[in-house]
Amino acid sequence: MARGSSGIVAGLTAAALAAVGFLAYQASANAPDSVAAPKPKVSSSAPAAGHDKPKPKPKKPPAALPAVSGSGKRVVYALEDRQVWLVDATGDVARTFEVMPSTLSPQPGTYQVGTRSGPASRGSDGVTIEHVVRFAMADGVAVGFSAAVDGSMESPDPSLKTGGVRMSRADGDAMWQFATVRTKVVVVP
Repeated sequence: MARGSSGIVAGLTAAALAAVGFLAYQASANAPDSVAAPKPKVSSSAPAAGHDKPKPKPKKPPAALPAVSGSGKRVVYALEDRQVWLVDATGDVARTFEVMPSTLSPQPGTYQVGTRSGPASRGSDGVTIEHVVRFAMADGVAVGFSAAVDGSMESPDPSLKTGGVRMSRADGDAMWQFATVRTKVVVVP
């Protein structure tokens, strides 16, 4: 008899579990949104169904070297494009990169690197910088290219009078190697 009753108990347990599962499914399917479990949201960075991974944001190509930027070895700084070109003596672009302008900018024209400071120091905005290449004055403030030691390229505080045109550390290294004292710097609108 024990053998028959254990089979009955097992059958009843399986039937009860199936009934509870069915009722739970029915309850969740008919529950109002206010009490239903939250459904996962599709993140804008998560891949959509059927796609392997999100597509990277297309990077805009660098602007072409401005035609009216002089000749020979020079640094060309385009104020509106926030772009710098290092141009070698033959007129070939050795490197181009984006920069973050300072709050003060020089007028368009031709300048020359006047002074340089290699070791880390504090910029006019209080950020620790390196590879400072100064080439102009604007409203009594020295204007020059530099790289923040922490790699940041934040927009400067508009309430401060700053002259640091910031770039990445790698671009700062390239500028330091390229723009020695008396190197021509051409600023274009």
